[in-house]
Parts: sequence; C-alpha cells; structure tokens
Amino acid sequence: MAGDARPRPRDIAGWQREARERTVRLVDDLDDARLRVPLLPIVNPLLWEIGHVAWFQEQFVLRHGAGLTPLRSDGDALYDSSAVAHDTRWDLRLPDRRETYGYMRAVLERAVSRLEAGTALPVEEIDLHLLALFHEDMHGEAFLYMRQTLGYPAPRLGLHDGEPAAEAAGDLPGDVDVPGGRFLLGATPQDGFVFDNEQWAHAVELAPFSIARAPVTQREFVRFVDQGGYRDRSLWSDEGWAWREAARAEHPVYYRRDGGGGWLRRHFDRWVPLEPHRPVIHVNFHEAEAWCSWAGRRLPTEAEWEAAAAGTPKRRFPWGAELPGARQANLDASLMDTVDVAAHSAGDSPFGCRQMIGNVWEWTASVFEPYPGFEPGLYREYSEPWFGTRRVLRGGAWATRGRMLRNTWRNYFTPERRDVFAGFRTCAPRR
Repeated sequence: MAGDARPRPRDIAGWQREARERTVRLVDDLDDARLRVPLLPIVNPLLWEIGHVAWFQEQFVLRHGAGLTPLRSDGDALYDSSAVAHDTRWDLRLPDRRETYGYMRAVLERAVSRLEAGTALPVEEIDLHLLALFHEDMHGEAFLYMRQTLGYPAPRLGLHDGEPAAEAAGDLPGDVDVPGGRFLLGATPQDGFVFDNEQWAHAVELAPFSIARAPVTQREFVRFVDQGGYRDRSLWSDEGWAWREAARAEHPVYYRRDGGGGWLRRHFDRWVPLEPHRPVIHVNFHEAEAWCSWAGRRLPTEAEWEAAAAGTPKRRFPWGAELPGARQANLDASLMDTVDVAAHSAGDSPFGCRQMIGNVWEWTASVFEPYPGFEPGLYREYSEPWFGTRRVLRGGAWATRGRMLRNTWRNYFTPERRDVFAGFRTCAPRR
C-alpha cells in the first residue's frame, strides 16, 4: 500500500478485471427468465443491474475522469439509477445478454488501459477508479442476497485462496470491557480513499461499556422465537410492532420448522438444519432490537462499535494494518456461507471482540446521519439522500469484498430490511 493507503494503479486494474469477471459469473448461470426477476421493491432486474454497473464505471471513470464520450447514446436513459425509477426498470427495452456483456467488456478495457499505461495518474482519478470498483463490489454482494431472496441456487464462484476457517469452531460467549473516554470516530485523509459518509474523524466522548465478544448466534435467537418473542408486544418498539404485524412475522424470514421441534433455514435454494453456533442472519433492526429487550441487552451505538473494533491507538482493521485475509475473516464469498462465531481468532480486536469484520453485517442503534462538516462526494447520491431514514450497520458479511472494508466503513439500510446479510452483537445495559 502507498503511504496514504491507496493501492497501486496496476493493482486496481487487476481488481477491476476480477470484479467484472465475478459480476458475469454471478448471473451467467441464470436463464433469461430468471435474469428478468419478478417486480419486488428490494430487487432489480439482473440484466439491468449488470448494465448499470458498467454504466457507472463509464460515467465516473471515463466520462467524468478522462473526458471521453459515451459508448452508448442511450446509456443514461437505460442505466442511470438516479433518473430511472425502480419500478420502470422492468419496462425498459434493454440490450440482450450478449450485447450487455459486450458493453461491460468495452467499458472495462477502456478503464484499465488508463491504469495499466504506466503513466502517473492524479489522486482524483485514482479515487474515481476505486469508487467504480467498490460500487461493483457492493452490487456483487447485492446479487448474492437477491439470489437468496428469490430462492435461486448459489452461484459457482469457487473458493478463496488461503486456509478456510474450521466449520465447527463453536460458540464464544461473554463480554469484553471497553474503557470510556475520548474517541476519534471516522476516517482521516491518511486512510486514502474513503466514502463521504466516513469523513472526517471527530472526537466523541464514550462512557465505559461492555460488548459481546461475538455476534448473537442462531441458537440464542431461536430461544427468543420459541419463547414467544415475536408475540410479546412488550418487547417491541411501536415501529417494530407495526412492522411485525404488517409482515405477520413469527420468526426470521428464511426459517421453518423441521417437523421434529427443531428449525431449518433456507440457504439459497436449499433447506439446511440450523447450525447453533453460527450467527443469526437475515434479521432486521426491529428483530434485533426486540431480541435485546427480551435478553436484557442493547445494541451498540456505531461509535461504541468502532471503538471496540479499533482500539486506541486506532487500528485500520481490528487486528492491525494488514489487509483482510482468510485467517482473519470470513469474506469475499469464499465459503458461500457463515461460519461459527468462534472462528477466525486471528481477527480479534484489541479488546478481544471477534468477527467485527466479516461473517455478518451488524446492526447498531445509530441512525445514519452525516458527521460534522459533511460534504457530499462526487457521487452525491451515495449518502446524502438517505440521512435520517436508515440505521447504520458495521463490519461486513461473508459476501462482502474485504478490499473495500475498514473499521470506519458505514453501511446503512431501512430498519425493516431482512434480505441483507445482517445479524447483530449486543452490549450490556448501560450502568
């Protein structure tokens, strides 16, 4: 890594080629009918979405960054997500799969040629390449939870290079204590490329707190279900109870009884016995909050979460400065599923919290809001329109690309979303 933590241009080019190959592999096994997908508020037509990924790279890297003319005269009318309303995307006359793949290849080759030319590029252009790369990485994760939502089979991506985590690592109960005091929340310019909502580090005061060493497990969550937690109005906020009644939720979205008193969960198109020591996944903010009420716990604020992950002096990752690998975290869809919460001890934070990067996104108690002095980045629609309407999640999931994560990375979804790869860890009640 360079002094300001930006990768070298040739490394970015390699990542871009790998990302585009993965995007194709995430949809290439699906027939045309499955590419269209039913009209649902939480999915997009997959044929539209892969074209959008290429359009975004062309828009920011080639048109804005390099001043090149568009490859398609109709690209903005088809693929600009800010201008093309969600429900109208099913009515567009999209290029077919072959033509879309050709557009994706053409955009990619133009982009990487600038990185591989060997000439120095300004930091601003490097950041546009990283923006487009991480945008594609985020859509790659969305393709996976869309396939989960629709009950499609898991894609064939192959395993990550490196030593996979043991499948039966077990549970990791207990809390760790984090001292209070002044903590710098957010990223600094020395972190290299960061998204606008991470800018910039600012002092917050934290009271001492205790936080779980690991996320809540499936076994722990099922106890809540079996003891009637979904029917106990006293455990739910007003907003959460309204959601539960409207959704008629009685358990996590992909669970069902196995006929013998136990539980199964649907993983893509297969039903598997519930693994007791893996983190609960596909639960929303309301479900996490209700479980906390039942257990006498609470969700951490995002400042508490980041402090527990980063320590003092502050680390880029829980374990230090080394980029995430298979030893430290379950990432990159390398195993195509979660692992037990006790796996990946090499990724522990300074306080002993495990899996704060990878396995499942973790809901926090915090509303997604701008940091002091916020200024929107070039991609203005990334953060600014969503402030005040979403909750913050931290840490990444098994499907998240490790190259874009760090302790300061903020994800955000509306509190009713259960399709994303999200679980939660908890704190002891405030003293």
